[in-house]
Amino acid sequence: MRAATTLSVLVLGAGGIGHAVVTSLDTGIDRVDAFKDMKNRPDAGHGLNLLLVGTDGRDRITEAERQKYRLGGAPCHCTDTIMLVHLSEDGKRASVVSLPRDSYAEIPAHTDSTTGKKHKAHPVKINAAYAEGGPNLTVRTVEHMTGVKISHYLEVDFTSFMKTVDTIGGVEICTPRALKDSYTGLDLTPGTHRLDGGQALQYVRSRHIDGNADLSRMQRQQRFVAALISRATSNGVLLNPVKFRDVTRALLGSVRADAGFGAQQLLSLNKAMRGFSPSSSEFTSVPLLAKGVSLPGIGSTVKWDPEKSKKLFRALREDKPLALPGPSVPRDPAAGPAPGAAGAPGPSAAPPASVPPPAASKAPGTAAAGAPSAAPSAAASAAPPGAPSAAPKAALVDVKPADIRVQVYNATRTDGLGKQVDDALRATGFRTTGAPLAAGVRDVKRTQVLYDPRWDRSARSLAAALPGSELRAVKGQGGTLKVMAGSEYRTVAPVRVEATPAGRFEAMTGDQVACP
Repeated sequence: MRAATTLSVLVLGAGGIGHAVVTSLDTGIDRVDAFKDMKNRPDAGHGLNLLLVGTDGRDRITEAERQKYRLGGAPCHCTDTIMLVHLSEDGKRASVVSLPRDSYAEIPAHTDSTTGKKHKAHPVKINAAYAEGGPNLTVRTVEHMTGVKISHYLEVDFTSFMKTVDTIGGVEICTPRALKDSYTGLDLTPGTHRLDGGQALQYVRSRHIDGNADLSRMQRQQRFVAALISRATSNGVLLNPVKFRDVTRALLGSVRADAGFGAQQLLSLNKAMRGFSPSSSEFTSVPLLAKGVSLPGIGSTVKWDPEKSKKLFRALREDKPLALPGPSVPRDPAAGPAPGAAGAPGPSAAPPASVPPPAASKAPGTAAAGAPSAAPSAAASAAPPGAPSAAPKAALVDVKPADIRVQVYNATRTDGLGKQVDDALRATGFRTTGAPLAAGVRDVKRTQVLYDPRWDRSARSLAAALPGSELRAVKGQGGTLKVMAGSEYRTVAPVRVEATPAGRFEAMTGDQVACP
């Protein structure tokens, strides 16, 4: 997660900075030999590939910061976050790919950096490569899995992250939904917020906001990088040598890098990346299969989609853009993992950030977001009697019906209504139980969708299929949504998710995920 900030070095290198200034900063970098004795490496390809790693080291955090930002606990000496950043050969594009820390990985044969014991190749979670063999084994593992040759290795800690954010005056983050995590102390209301270093650290560390844990956190980290780029390119940091020096000093004071990354590389980036902006960056995560693998003694892992990930890394090697051309709808970073990710419901089309959906905590009695009107359209009303009616247009939703489990209750005195609603939802694609039940109350008028706040995206998708229904949050209900069919129920409207081209991975540019 802290590795996200390392990208600021690349962005800030676009300013007109003298060699003497950069060289003075170079001397403060802690060096690691990330490429020692590496053989049979992939071809270099085109452009520059940097492996950005964030470990959970917290040695330089003050006790006050530890308490305020809830940074207690023992570090695991592993990589909390791994990002692969590709800088195009023409210097006009940066592609950021997040590698889930729980990815199933085949770790190469190696000698344990702590015990000195030799190990054969064996399966692990990808973040364990750092614990067993440090930066060198981490680079070897990533190259082995991606086929992408790593040009430079950069590692960041908590301290450099917070100081860098504070030095540029904070970073602006916008969220259409409340973000709250009792573990990190993050507590953001819907809207736009200027985060200081400590608050930004809470934002990128939080993984208990919804049921998607690390997958949602990766998207917030990518959103933060986009916001960081936007801030750096809009407040004069790139063009002010003093600001550049202060920001880079804050970052490099706690960074570890390979011996080849230094002043000359910063100056080369400076020359190549003039004019860099949020739209020059693009973000994605490794596409995942719906089902992972459980390893004995290790636990659950997520597995990469072999077809989509192969195309993703081939695009990096061939220096091609990841984001599809043409207009795109900005995704809501609070909406959970990207389509194709483990635990993700499938491709989605979130509303633009400037038109946020209602928060999950919306008061009972409020109409569901995006729910189609129950009234027929003017065109339909004007149709002559007996004329064939056009099929209703399906509303776009975040979660495909097949991924939403539903229990229907008849909350009226009308016999058979529960079965009618259950059959209609099932015909539309929802995973109903097929066994509707009688509700404890029998005088409900407006159909209600009861849901656990952790499944709010599924709830809004279901409510969109029930025109005129209302959402009611019920903490602890679990993943099965409940429909209380009321006397005002009329029909189930068709819904759909936006399709992603077959075999394609999803990516978006920085201006699409930054605040409008």
